[in-house]
Amino acid sequence: MKTDRPATGADSSLRDDALEPTTISSYTLAIARALDASGVDSKRIFQAFGIPLSSSTDPMTRLPTTTMTRLYRACVDVTNNPYFGLTVAKYIHLTHLHALGYSLAASGTLMDFCRRLERYFRLVSQVAKVRVLEEDDKVFLHFEYLVEISGETEDAFFGFLLLTMRLLYKPEFNPLRLELHRPAPHEGPEPYEALYRAPVIFSRTNGLVVFARRDMTQTLTGDCPELAQVNDNIIIGYLAKLDKSDVITGVTQKIIEFLPDGDCTRDRVASALCMSPTKLQLKLSQRGTHFQQLLDDTRKELACSYLRQASRPVTEITFLLGFSDTSNFTRAFKRWTGLSPTDYRQQA
Repeated sequence: MKTDRPATGADSSLRDDALEPTTISSYTLAIARALDASGVDSKRIFQAFGIPLSSSTDPMTRLPTTTMTRLYRACVDVTNNPYFGLTVAKYIHLTHLHALGYSLAASGTLMDFCRRLERYFRLVSQVAKVRVLEEDDKVFLHFEYLVEISGETEDAFFGFLLLTMRLLYKPEFNPLRLELHRPAPHEGPEPYEALYRAPVIFSRTNGLVVFARRDMTQTLTGDCPELAQVNDNIIIGYLAKLDKSDVITGVTQKIIEFLPDGDCTRDRVASALCMSPTKLQLKLSQRGTHFQQLLDDTRKELACSYLRQASRPVTEITFLLGFSDTSNFTRAFKRWTGLSPTDYRQQA
Protein backbone atom coordinates (compact mmCIF):
# COMPACT_ATOMS: atom_id res chain seq x y z
CA MET A 1 0.00 0.00 0.00
CA LYS A 2 1.46 3.36 -1.03
CA THR A 3 1.85 5.97 1.68
CA ASP A 4 2.33 9.74 1.52
CA ARG A 5 5.49 9.57 3.61
CA PRO A 6 8.91 8.37 2.38
CA ALA A 7 10.85 5.65 4.18
CA THR A 8 13.66 7.08 6.33
CA GLY A 9 16.37 5.30 7.67
CA ALA A 10 30.57 26.75 24.33
CA ASP A 11 31.53 29.82 22.71
CA SER A 12 31.95 31.35 19.28
CA SER A 13 35.59 30.28 19.03
CA LEU A 14 34.59 26.63 18.75
CA ARG A 15 36.19 25.18 15.61
CA ASP A 16 36.48 21.94 13.71
CA ASP A 17 37.76 20.05 16.74
CA ALA A 18 34.34 20.28 18.36
CA LEU A 19 33.11 17.22 20.23
CA GLU A 20 29.46 17.95 19.55
CA PRO A 21 27.46 19.26 16.58
CA THR A 22 27.75 22.98 15.96
CA THR A 23 25.85 25.73 14.18
CA ILE A 24 27.20 28.70 12.25
CA SER A 25 27.38 31.61 14.72
CA SER A 26 26.25 34.35 12.32
CA TYR A 27 22.77 32.89 12.69
CA THR A 28 22.65 34.40 16.19
CA LEU A 29 22.37 37.86 14.61
CA ALA A 30 18.78 36.98 13.74
CA ILE A 31 18.13 35.93 17.34
CA ALA A 32 19.52 39.25 18.59
CA ARG A 33 17.30 41.21 16.21
CA ALA A 34 14.25 39.21 17.27
CA LEU A 35 15.02 40.00 20.91
CA ASP A 36 15.45 43.70 20.20
CA ALA A 37 12.20 43.76 18.22
CA SER A 38 10.51 42.18 21.25
CA GLY A 39 11.73 44.98 23.51
CA VAL A 40 14.50 42.93 25.15
CA ASP A 41 18.13 44.06 25.35
CA SER A 42 19.89 41.40 23.29
CA LYS A 43 23.34 42.47 24.53
CA ARG A 44 22.38 41.63 28.10
CA ILE A 45 21.11 38.17 27.14
CA PHE A 46 24.10 37.34 24.97
CA GLN A 47 26.57 38.52 27.60
CA ALA A 48 24.91 36.24 30.15
CA PHE A 49 25.77 33.28 27.91
CA GLY A 50 29.22 34.52 26.95
CA ILE A 51 28.22 34.89 23.30
CA PRO A 52 29.72 37.94 21.56
CA LEU A 53 27.38 39.99 19.39
CA SER A 54 29.58 40.28 16.32
CA SER A 55 28.79 40.62 12.65
CA SER A 56 31.30 37.91 11.68
CA THR A 57 30.05 35.68 8.89
CA ASP A 58 33.03 33.31 9.03
CA PRO A 59 31.39 29.86 8.78
CA MET A 60 34.21 28.41 10.88
CA THR A 61 33.06 30.51 13.84
CA ARG A 62 30.47 28.25 15.42
CA LEU A 63 28.39 27.52 18.52
CA PRO A 64 27.63 24.14 20.14
CA THR A 65 24.08 22.85 19.93
CA THR A 66 23.71 22.88 23.72
CA THR A 67 24.57 26.59 23.83
CA MET A 68 21.93 27.33 21.20
CA THR A 69 19.33 25.37 23.19
CA ARG A 70 20.09 27.24 26.42
CA LEU A 71 20.03 30.58 24.59
CA TYR A 72 16.64 29.84 23.07
CA ARG A 73 15.17 28.79 26.41
CA ALA A 74 16.26 32.09 27.90
CA CYS A 75 14.80 34.00 24.95
CA VAL A 76 11.41 32.31 25.34
CA ASP A 77 11.44 33.13 29.07
CA VAL A 78 12.36 36.80 28.74
CA THR A 79 9.97 37.45 25.84
CA ASN A 80 7.18 35.25 27.23
CA ASN A 81 6.67 34.16 23.63
CA PRO A 82 6.27 30.41 22.98
CA TYR A 83 6.53 31.17 19.26
CA PHE A 84 9.85 33.00 19.53
CA GLY A 85 11.46 30.68 16.96
CA LEU A 86 8.91 31.77 14.37
CA THR A 87 9.81 35.38 15.13
CA VAL A 88 13.51 34.63 14.59
CA ALA A 89 12.67 33.13 11.18
CA LYS A 90 11.69 36.59 9.94
CA TYR A 91 15.15 37.97 10.74
CA ILE A 92 17.33 35.25 9.23
CA HIS A 93 18.91 36.48 6.02
CA LEU A 94 20.52 34.41 3.30
CA THR A 95 23.83 36.16 3.99
CA HIS A 96 23.83 34.62 7.50
CA LEU A 97 24.45 31.28 5.76
CA HIS A 98 27.66 32.51 4.12
CA ALA A 99 28.40 30.89 0.73
CA LEU A 100 25.43 28.54 1.05
CA GLY A 101 23.09 31.53 1.20
CA TYR A 102 24.46 32.97 -2.04
CA SER A 103 24.35 29.57 -3.69
CA LEU A 104 20.73 29.02 -2.66
CA ALA A 105 19.77 32.46 -3.96
CA ALA A 106 21.31 31.66 -7.35
CA SER A 107 19.59 28.28 -7.71
CA GLY A 108 17.74 27.62 -10.95
CA THR A 109 14.69 25.96 -9.38
CA LEU A 110 13.41 25.11 -5.91
CA MET A 111 14.52 21.54 -6.60
CA ASP A 112 18.07 22.85 -7.12
CA PHE A 113 17.60 24.82 -3.88
CA CYS A 114 16.66 21.66 -1.97
CA ARG A 115 19.46 19.61 -3.52
CA ARG A 116 21.96 22.20 -2.28
CA LEU A 117 20.50 21.93 1.21
CA GLU A 118 20.89 18.18 0.92
CA ARG A 119 24.56 18.42 -0.05
CA TYR A 120 25.73 21.38 2.00
CA PHE A 121 23.48 21.79 5.06
CA ARG A 122 26.42 20.79 7.32
CA LEU A 123 27.98 24.18 6.65
CA VAL A 124 25.07 25.79 8.48
CA SER A 125 24.47 23.15 11.12
CA GLN A 126 25.57 19.64 11.99
CA VAL A 127 22.38 18.77 13.87
CA ALA A 128 20.58 17.11 10.98
CA LYS A 129 21.06 15.15 7.80
CA VAL A 130 18.97 16.46 4.90
CA ARG A 131 17.58 14.28 2.12
CA VAL A 132 15.46 15.05 -0.92
CA LEU A 133 13.08 12.26 -1.92
CA GLU A 134 10.67 12.16 -4.84
CA GLU A 135 7.47 10.20 -5.27
CA ASP A 136 4.97 10.73 -8.11
CA ASP A 137 3.88 14.37 -8.01
CA LYS A 138 5.47 15.15 -4.63
CA VAL A 139 8.90 16.14 -3.36
CA PHE A 140 9.89 15.40 0.24
CA LEU A 141 12.51 17.46 2.07
CA HIS A 142 13.45 15.26 5.02
CA PHE A 143 15.46 16.29 8.09
CA GLU A 144 16.88 13.42 10.12
CA TYR A 145 17.90 14.87 13.47
CA LEU A 146 21.23 13.55 14.74
CA VAL A 147 20.89 15.13 18.21
CA GLU A 148 18.07 16.53 20.29
CA ILE A 149 17.36 20.15 19.31
CA SER A 150 15.14 22.84 20.75
CA GLY A 151 11.74 23.47 19.25
CA GLU A 152 12.79 27.06 18.57
CA THR A 153 15.72 25.89 16.45
CA GLU A 154 13.34 23.87 14.31
CA ASP A 155 10.78 26.68 14.15
CA ALA A 156 13.38 29.25 13.10
CA PHE A 157 14.86 27.19 10.29
CA PHE A 158 11.60 25.87 8.84
CA GLY A 159 10.11 29.35 8.96
CA PHE A 160 13.18 30.81 7.25
CA LEU A 161 13.05 28.02 4.67
CA LEU A 162 9.49 28.78 3.59
CA LEU A 163 9.89 32.55 3.69
CA THR A 164 13.01 32.31 1.52
CA MET A 165 11.33 30.01 -0.99
CA ARG A 166 8.49 32.50 -1.33
CA LEU A 167 11.00 35.31 -1.82
CA LEU A 168 12.81 33.44 -4.59
CA TYR A 169 9.73 31.91 -6.25
CA LYS A 170 6.43 33.65 -5.50
CA PRO A 171 4.68 35.02 -2.37
CA GLU A 172 1.68 32.69 -2.69
CA PHE A 173 3.84 29.54 -2.66
CA ASN A 174 2.80 27.00 -0.02
CA PRO A 175 3.95 23.50 0.91
CA LEU A 176 1.50 20.62 1.00
CA ARG A 177 2.33 19.55 4.56
CA LEU A 178 4.85 20.02 7.35
CA GLU A 179 5.89 17.61 10.08
CA LEU A 180 7.84 18.87 13.09
CA HIS A 181 9.72 17.04 15.82
CA ARG A 182 8.71 19.56 18.44
CA PRO A 183 5.44 19.17 20.36
CA ALA A 184 2.64 21.64 19.69
CA PRO A 185 2.75 24.65 22.05
CA HIS A 186 0.02 24.65 24.70
CA GLU A 187 -1.17 27.95 23.24
CA GLY A 188 -2.14 26.20 19.99
CA PRO A 189 -0.86 25.68 16.42
CA GLU A 190 -2.47 28.73 14.81
CA PRO A 191 0.75 30.76 14.26
CA TYR A 192 2.29 27.80 12.43
CA GLU A 193 -0.70 27.32 10.19
CA ALA A 194 -0.80 31.06 9.48
CA LEU A 195 2.87 31.15 8.48
CA TYR A 196 3.07 27.91 6.51
CA ARG A 197 -0.48 28.04 5.08
CA ALA A 198 -0.49 24.24 5.20
CA PRO A 199 -1.35 21.42 7.65
CA VAL A 200 1.25 21.05 10.41
CA ILE A 201 1.81 17.79 12.32
CA PHE A 202 3.75 17.90 15.59
CA SER A 203 5.71 15.40 17.70
CA ARG A 204 7.17 13.42 14.80
CA THR A 205 10.53 11.66 14.96
CA ASN A 206 12.08 13.94 12.34
CA GLY A 207 11.26 17.03 10.29
CA LEU A 208 9.59 16.90 6.90
CA VAL A 209 8.26 19.34 4.32
CA VAL A 210 6.18 18.04 1.42
CA PHE A 211 5.96 20.05 -1.81
CA ALA A 212 4.09 19.73 -5.09
CA ARG A 213 6.54 18.76 -7.81
CA ARG A 214 5.13 21.33 -10.25
CA ASP A 215 6.29 24.14 -7.95
CA MET A 216 9.76 22.67 -7.55
CA THR A 217 10.62 22.68 -11.25
CA GLN A 218 9.74 26.27 -12.15
CA THR A 219 12.66 28.53 -13.10
CA LEU A 220 13.50 31.09 -10.42
CA THR A 221 14.13 34.74 -11.24
CA GLY A 222 17.52 34.65 -9.47
CA ASP A 223 18.80 31.74 -11.56
CA CYS A 224 22.55 32.28 -12.03
CA PRO A 225 24.56 29.09 -12.63
CA GLU A 226 27.92 30.89 -12.57
CA LEU A 227 27.33 32.42 -9.13
CA ALA A 228 25.91 29.17 -7.77
CA GLN A 229 28.92 27.19 -9.00
CA VAL A 230 31.48 29.58 -7.49
CA ASN A 231 29.80 29.41 -4.10
CA ASP A 232 29.31 25.64 -4.25
CA ASN A 233 33.08 25.30 -4.61
CA ILE A 234 33.63 27.67 -1.67
CA ILE A 235 31.26 25.58 0.45
CA ILE A 236 33.12 22.36 -0.35
CA GLY A 237 36.36 24.00 0.76
CA TYR A 238 34.87 25.05 4.09
CA LEU A 239 33.30 21.63 4.66
CA ALA A 240 36.71 20.02 4.16
CA LYS A 241 38.08 22.29 6.91
CA LEU A 242 35.06 21.81 9.17
CA ASP A 243 35.18 18.02 9.14
CA LYS A 244 38.68 16.88 8.39
CA SER A 245 37.66 13.27 9.02
CA ASP A 246 35.22 13.35 6.08
CA VAL A 247 37.36 11.78 3.38
CA ILE A 248 34.71 12.17 0.67
CA THR A 249 34.54 15.95 1.10
CA GLY A 250 38.33 16.18 1.19
CA VAL A 251 38.73 14.13 -1.99
CA THR A 252 36.00 16.10 -3.76
CA GLN A 253 37.69 19.38 -2.88
CA LYS A 254 41.01 18.18 -4.28
CA ILE A 255 39.37 16.83 -7.45
CA ILE A 256 37.82 20.25 -8.11
CA GLU A 257 41.21 21.88 -7.46
CA PHE A 258 43.22 19.54 -9.70
CA LEU A 259 40.84 18.95 -12.63
CA PRO A 260 41.69 22.09 -14.67
CA ASP A 261 45.40 21.24 -14.94
CA GLY A 262 44.66 17.76 -16.30
CA ASP A 263 46.56 15.92 -13.57
CA CYS A 264 43.85 14.66 -11.22
CA THR A 265 44.97 11.18 -10.24
CA ARG A 266 44.29 9.08 -7.17
CA ASP A 267 47.98 9.22 -6.23
CA ARG A 268 48.12 13.02 -6.43
CA VAL A 269 44.92 13.45 -4.40
CA ALA A 270 46.16 10.98 -1.78
CA SER A 271 49.46 12.86 -1.50
CA ALA A 272 47.61 16.18 -1.09
CA LEU A 273 45.59 14.62 1.75
CA CYS A 274 48.80 13.32 3.38
CA MET A 275 48.05 9.64 2.99
CA SER A 276 49.10 6.77 0.76
CA PRO A 277 46.96 5.71 -2.23
CA THR A 278 46.24 2.42 -0.46
CA LYS A 279 45.02 4.17 2.68
CA LEU A 280 42.86 6.51 0.60
CA GLN A 281 41.33 3.56 -1.22
CA LEU A 282 40.59 1.85 2.11
CA LYS A 283 38.95 4.94 3.60
CA LEU A 284 36.77 5.42 0.52
CA SER A 285 35.76 1.75 0.45
CA GLN A 286 34.67 2.08 4.08
CA ARG A 287 32.31 4.82 2.90
CA GLY A 288 30.99 2.64 0.09
CA THR A 289 32.70 4.40 -2.79
CA HIS A 290 36.02 4.66 -4.64
CA PHE A 291 38.14 7.34 -6.28
CA GLN A 292 36.93 6.81 -9.85
CA GLN A 293 33.30 7.06 -8.71
CA LEU A 294 33.96 10.37 -6.96
CA LEU A 295 35.87 11.63 -9.98
CA ASP A 296 32.98 10.75 -12.31
CA ASP A 297 30.34 12.18 -9.94
CA THR A 298 32.25 15.44 -9.51
CA ARG A 299 32.90 15.80 -13.23
CA LYS A 300 29.24 15.13 -14.03
CA GLU A 301 27.98 17.68 -11.51
CA LEU A 302 30.44 20.32 -12.68
CA ALA A 303 29.70 19.57 -16.35
CA CYS A 304 25.95 20.02 -15.87
CA SER A 305 26.56 23.29 -14.04
CA TYR A 306 29.01 24.60 -16.63
CA LEU A 307 26.70 23.71 -19.54
CA ARG A 308 23.95 25.80 -17.97
CA GLN A 309 26.34 28.76 -18.17
CA ALA A 310 25.72 29.95 -21.73
CA SER A 311 28.92 31.98 -21.85
CA ARG A 312 31.16 28.92 -21.49
CA PRO A 313 32.04 27.14 -24.76
CA VAL A 314 32.16 23.35 -24.73
CA THR A 315 35.89 23.48 -25.46
CA GLU A 316 36.54 25.46 -22.28
CA ILE A 317 34.37 23.09 -20.24
CA THR A 318 36.29 20.14 -21.67
CA PHE A 319 39.59 21.39 -20.29
CA LEU A 320 38.10 22.65 -17.01
CA LEU A 321 37.05 19.05 -16.37
CA GLY A 322 40.47 17.66 -17.20
CA PHE A 323 39.61 15.96 -20.50
CA SER A 324 42.20 15.98 -23.26
CA ASP A 325 39.71 16.68 -26.07
CA THR A 326 36.00 17.30 -26.65
CA SER A 327 35.34 13.83 -28.06
CA ASN A 328 36.40 12.24 -24.76
CA PHE A 329 34.24 14.69 -22.83
CA THR A 330 31.26 14.04 -25.11
CA ARG A 331 31.54 10.27 -24.69
CA ALA A 332 31.76 10.60 -20.91
CA PHE A 333 28.83 13.03 -20.74
CA LYS A 334 26.64 10.73 -22.84
CA ARG A 335 27.51 7.90 -20.45
CA TRP A 336 26.49 10.04 -17.48
CA THR A 337 23.30 11.59 -18.84
CA GLY A 338 22.34 9.88 -22.09
CA LEU A 339 22.66 13.23 -23.89
CA SER A 340 25.41 15.02 -25.76
CA PRO A 341 26.67 18.25 -24.14
CA THR A 342 24.98 20.26 -26.93
CA ASP A 343 21.63 18.54 -26.46
CA TYR A 344 21.81 18.95 -22.69
CA ARG A 345 22.59 22.67 -23.02
CA GLN A 346 19.62 23.17 -25.36
CA GLN A 347 17.26 21.39 -22.94
CA ALA A 348 18.65 23.25 -19.92
